[in-house]
Amino acid sequence: MTDRRRGPGLRARITLLATGLVAVVSVLLLWLGWVLAGEVVNSVPSLPSGTTVMVGGVNVEADQLAEALSADARDRVLLAGSVAFVCVVAATALLAWVITGRVLRPLREVTATAHRLSVESLGERIGHQGARDEVAELADTFDAMLDRLQAAFSAQRQFVANASHELRTPLAVIRTELDVTLSDPDADTAELRRMADVVRTATLRAGDLVEALLVLARTDGLGVGATGPVELPVVVSGAWRSTRADAERRGITARFHHDHATVTGDAALLERVAGNLLENAVRHNLDGGWIEVRTTSGPQWTTLEVASSGPVIAAERVPELFEPFRRGGVDRTSHTGTGLGLSIVRAVARAHGGSVQASAVPSGGLRVVVTFPSL
Repeated sequence: MTDRRRGPGLRARITLLATGLVAVVSVLLLWLGWVLAGEVVNSVPSLPSGTTVMVGGVNVEADQLAEALSADARDRVLLAGSVAFVCVVAATALLAWVITGRVLRPLREVTATAHRLSVESLGERIGHQGARDEVAELADTFDAMLDRLQAAFSAQRQFVANASHELRTPLAVIRTELDVTLSDPDADTAELRRMADVVRTATLRAGDLVEALLVLARTDGLGVGATGPVELPVVVSGAWRSTRADAERRGITARFHHDHATVTGDAALLERVAGNLLENAVRHNLDGGWIEVRTTSGPQWTTLEVASSGPVIAAERVPELFEPFRRGGVDRTSHTGTGLGLSIVRAVARAHGGSVQASAVPSGGLRVVVTFPSL
């Protein structure tokens, strides 16, 4: 590790700078006073030749009077000015040190708080109560940053806890099925096939969850990859092909209304958005229900809207649907889906510079509108 020696602190540098400036100005004033004193004395009236005048206890000839008075005045100015110079410079250094100490106290509080911070102590704040100046603004900004960090860490801990729970559930199912089957010496082919079906279902659920987590991490962390013009109707049609069978099996009717809607983005991620919305619309729908998909294009924004029938959702619970591991207005204990569908939709929309909004259908169901910048 490179050893970087730290120079004098900000307080010391400000003090040195202020003291140096005052010292320079004082020297200039002292020199100016010394010059002016000599010039003023040189203008004394002349005396008759042969006259002597006592200056500083010494008899001086009349023709040397101006020179003697000038030297005496300059000596006095230099003596008094030197004393004043030392006093002014010392007073400036002391005042600068004290004042900068008071001014920079909030900065020391920021530094001390930052040194004390850790993931477990993000609740500490500076809480500056002094004058509302630039330093106070810095302290308030630091406190606001800590608020955002604390919220992010809390959300991350909750997300990790939920993800661990979701992954642990299918793994526990697999382990239980294997232990029970292997402990039965009389297990026949039918029992083995039943165990294999359960293990396969649990494995697929774990795989879907891992894939969804990877998509969410990719979108939130790295943003959009390869971009290009993407036709939303084409994306919706591709996503519907993988969902149509489940919809037809449950008697769900789908209606599509498409404009020429083109956006710039990652085609794979945009297809995931359409796929998640359609999968949710089918999974949380009612048998014999309906789905309505609409793509519209405007001069600034292009939208993808998916509305579907389903259970009645309270309006105040709609924002919760975008939280990870929330499914159809219920908590993460549900066993359908990964609970990350709308979270991924929101992350992808934000990565493309867009937004997503959801509202409850009064008769039951959900309407989700994803907005992207137009091409």
